[in-house]
Amino acid sequence: MFTVGILTVSDRCSQGKLEDKSGEAIREIVSKIGASVVEYAIIPDERELISQKLTDWADKGGVDMIITTGGTGLSPRDVTPEATLDAIDRTIPGFSEAMRAQSLKKTPHAMLSREVCGTRNKSIIINLPGSLKAVQECLPVILPALPHAVEVVKGEAKE
Repeated sequence: MFTVGILTVSDRCSQGKLEDKSGEAIREIVSKIGASVVEYAIIPDERELISQKLTDWADKGGVDMIITTGGTGLSPRDVTPEATLDAIDRTIPGFSEAMRAQSLKKTPHAMLSREVCGTRNKSIIINLPGSLKAVQECLPVILPALPHAVEVVKGEAKE
């Protein structure tokens, strides 16, 4: 079992104009592998706010993985990848590549998604798109590798 923080990045959700269905989908999907959600927040598409939240959760400990949803597209307000790059120490490109490869089977627009995944201290940070459908398509692709990734990052992996 490992702990998860869910960070929804959305101007409309943070203003109460839209329900956070993607964040709830993440909660449901990670529960299937025994993960426990210990942090949850909805914030607007502001690079410094996103980076600060990722940094705070990763640096205080107690959160093995932070999964963001939203802000990975091409619009001027989509800054989650840049904020994540500000926060992480190392990238994990395989997660992003696997999710995009799966999404490309459904739509050529998957090429426009800019998810970044990486580590900060002993936390894994994963960006997911903001749509419910994309979360439901992308997160299950990497789900089987997440428990082992957490063990490796925490230094607990067995040979």
